[in-house]
Parts: sequence; C-alpha cells; structure tokens
Amino acid sequence: MQVVMFPSMEESHTKCLIIGSGPAGYTAAIYASRAALDPILYEGLQPGGQLTTTTVIENFPGYPEGVDANQLMADMRAQAVNLGADVRPGYVTAVDLSQRPFRITVDGSETVLADTLIVATGATARYLGLPSEEKFRGMGVSACATCDGFFYRGKDVAVVGGGDTACEEAVYLAQLCRKVYMIVRRNVLRASRAMQERVMKTANIEMLWECQTQEVLGDAGGVTGVRLVRKDGTVFDKPLDGFFLAIGHEPQSGLFKEWLATDAEGYILTEGKSSRTSVEGVFAAGDVQDPQYRQAIAAAGSGCRAALDAERYLLSKI
Repeated sequence: MQVVMFPSMEESHTKCLIIGSGPAGYTAAIYASRAALDPILYEGLQPGGQLTTTTVIENFPGYPEGVDANQLMADMRAQAVNLGADVRPGYVTAVDLSQRPFRITVDGSETVLADTLIVATGATARYLGLPSEEKFRGMGVSACATCDGFFYRGKDVAVVGGGDTACEEAVYLAQLCRKVYMIVRRNVLRASRAMQERVMKTANIEMLWECQTQEVLGDAGGVTGVRLVRKDGTVFDKPLDGFFLAIGHEPQSGLFKEWLATDAEGYILTEGKSSRTSVEGVFAAGDVQDPQYRQAIAAAGSGCRAALDAERYLLSKI
C-alpha cells in the first residue's frame, strides 16, 4: 500500500511581524531591527507603498534638492535589510488575533506566528463610484497622475478634488498637458496655502468651482469628456482626454476589522499618541491609522513609534 505524504504548511515565528511597506513599514523594520526583534516584513502588492506612485518629494527632511520617491523607498528598504530585517515579498491573506502568538497567513499558504504585530498597510485612492468611471478605468480614467500623465502630453485633462493631493496632481499634469481643469465641488480649495498658490500661479490650470461629475464620457477609444453639474443645477459637458481622481483614500484595514477597533471610515484607532490598537500586542502605523496628515514623514514617524511600542511591550512581558 502506497502512503501519500502531503507537504505541511510552512510556519515560522518572529518577535515582530510587520505587514506593509512604505515609509511606515520600512521605518518600523529599521527600529525593530536595531532593537534586536528580528522583524519579518511582508511588502504586500505594492512594495514601497503609495509613495512610489509619485515622483520627486520636496518635503522629506534631509534632501535640500528633493528626492525621487522610488529611490527614497529603495533606500529605506536597503537600510532595513542591512540592519537585519527579513523583508519578504508576499500578501497577507488572513489574520487570527484571538490568541498569542498571533497567526498570520501569507499568500494563502505560509503561516507566521508573531509575538507582536505592526499593521502598516496604508490606504488606496478613492473613486467616485460611477459606472462610466469604472468602464473607462485604464482608458482615460486614473487615480495616479504621475503614473499616467505621460500619456496625456499636449492634451486636455481634469483633476477631481480640492485638497493638497488634487493640487499637486494638477500642477504636475500642467507641466505635461495643454490644459488642466480642476473640478471642485465647493467654491474654495481645502489645500494648504502653499499648494493653493502653486495652482493659482499655473497659467494652464482652470478652476471649475461648485461642480460635480455626473458622468465620464467616452467611446471605444477611451475618455472623450466629462458631464458636470453645477450647484445651480446647470448641466454641461467638457471635452477631455484624461480624467484623474484625487478625492481621498481608503484605509487598507479590511483584514483587521474583525479584530481591531476602527473609525467610521475604517481607519484603525490607536490609543492617545501611541500606536497601540484595541488588541494588546498589535500596533498600527502610517496611513492605515492616519486620516488627517497622510505624509511620508508622518508615516515614518509613526513607524518609529510602533516599533518602540512593540519593543516596550515585549520587555514588559519578560
């Protein structure tokens, strides 16, 4: 009689597991490594996080001439690895926070046991939810100007939103495109004064105040325009070649909502100025718990706090 042996699920154990890369995850890995926690970090579907969708970063301390976003993330990753972090490709597909050590499943097959967990999964761009928007996604509809702006050189595009991100995307696109319209539902911008000034000083940016998108227009070749409605009810069409969304982000907290307390929008709640979540031994860092700032330097700082909190938690259990 032949006995068939099935391979067992791979299982490893770490003092500190970090889910997600980007400024928060990599910084947490740097600090956890220096604390001799031998951290394991899973990078997820987008190594380097949302920051890799932009170009030059001018406001990260230490770079007087600015720094390429992808280079910054590569440097952070290399620093974490050089200090001893085990940085792995892989996407976390399930978590069990009901007991310690926590049980984390990666890519549906690998299991990792962790004494502490740092959630640094970030946030992704929010869309309007229009059927026509979905229809033309990748055919003129985009949520990343720096990813797709190249394809609209010399053309007319629109950016939806009134915050810092929308202004930054509009200014970036204005360097490439013939005309950039900003579709803003209010009569003012929410962006910082510096970003507002940059927009207003850019000659080929035109503001469409108190307007909302009713439909994205297009044909077999992609986006051809957008149908807008003004606050007074007036409906009009604006011919366009590209339609960019910059209206906020969705925290990537879905895997953890069963276990961790979140706010109404899904951002993981942390205790006071710490990174402690509602489950002892679990910490959150970066945009997944930050609905307000969403800056690389803020994410890096929260990654530092999360690693220090994890270290102190483990020391308290000795």
